[in-house]
Amino acid sequence: MRPSPHHARSARGLLGALLTSLVSLAALLTTASVAQADTTICQPFGTTTIQGRYVVQNNRWGTSATQCITATDSGFRITQADGSVPTNGAPKSYPSVYNGCHYTNCSPGTNLPAQLSTVSTAPSSISYSYVNDAVYDAAYDIWLDPTPRTDGVNRTEIMIWFNKVGSVQPIGSPVGNTTVGGRDWQVWSGNNGSNDVLSFVAPSALASWSFDVMDFARQAVSRGLAQNNWYLTSVQAGFEPWQNGTGLAVTSFSSAVNTGSSGGSGNSGGSTACKVGYATSVWQGGFTADVTITNTGSSPLSGWNLMFTLPSGQQITNAWNANLPSSSGTVTASNMAYNGEVTAGGQVTFGFQGTADGTFAKPSDFKLNGSACTAA
Repeated sequence: MRPSPHHARSARGLLGALLTSLVSLAALLTTASVAQADTTICQPFGTTTIQGRYVVQNNRWGTSATQCITATDSGFRITQADGSVPTNGAPKSYPSVYNGCHYTNCSPGTNLPAQLSTVSTAPSSISYSYVNDAVYDAAYDIWLDPTPRTDGVNRTEIMIWFNKVGSVQPIGSPVGNTTVGGRDWQVWSGNNGSNDVLSFVAPSALASWSFDVMDFARQAVSRGLAQNNWYLTSVQAGFEPWQNGTGLAVTSFSSAVNTGSSGGSGNSGGSTACKVGYATSVWQGGFTADVTITNTGSSPLSGWNLMFTLPSGQQITNAWNANLPSSSGTVTASNMAYNGEVTAGGQVTFGFQGTADGTFAKPSDFKLNGSACTAA
């Protein structure tokens, strides 16, 4: 992501006679209610909030051509992306969704900035939808700074390139290959004139993944581009388009930052005590699973991510009451907008259907916001 100025929104009053005002207000409230799940933004630096905890931003700064995005309950899609810029320079925008702070605009309830030495885990999931008639990269950004700043440009930017179409390439030059989060990456390093950039490029398009942001932050530390006393200020997922881009979408996004040695509770920090029930119905070649999370701690959860590994041969085909961007291997289920709050002693349930080859088995380990759970 490249820097963009922060623009304040202006407020608009209701005018007219009392009856007209009341009618207008009712219409406005109705529109706002509908817009929570489907809000279109065409202002260059317009933003909205989804799930009550993430910010979606249009973030168009490299061209005067129109760009519009539509925020959904789980992410956003680009609905209009006019114009193009040279592919040997900066992209025209970075429409994205984020947890943390960007030019003084902080997502609701975030515990970022957080010092790296205090972060135990930072589980995140992302799912993208791609198009071919455009030039772009799909990038997950991780921002680090020596100070807990919430404005301006941070010192180090980590970019995870899930996909690229066209002749574009990361800033700097390739410096080798490495394995992070169990995946192979080509590594690029450079400086864009404002900050250092460390990029990890997938060898082929990656549509979705659940991972720990801290695995990449530790890479920056080991390469001398950050220190453990620096701060994680934001994590962002979106697209850098150079040409066109209509139809690109982040279909699902989740992020939690857990502080303390035992992990944390969504955006609130502290340890998470939990147990998980995993009830299944199995038939030849398929199964359903109903998962019940019980908050056995003394503090409420404000947002949750449950990470577990599906046994070999199992694949999720659809889910309910949770976002599940990955379908096999290590997956992370995160809350919907309506079930993120779990009281102390309370429960939340979600489920999914899947296919299964061979002998059926259940996952053996569950981590809620980075903390291990006992079996119910």
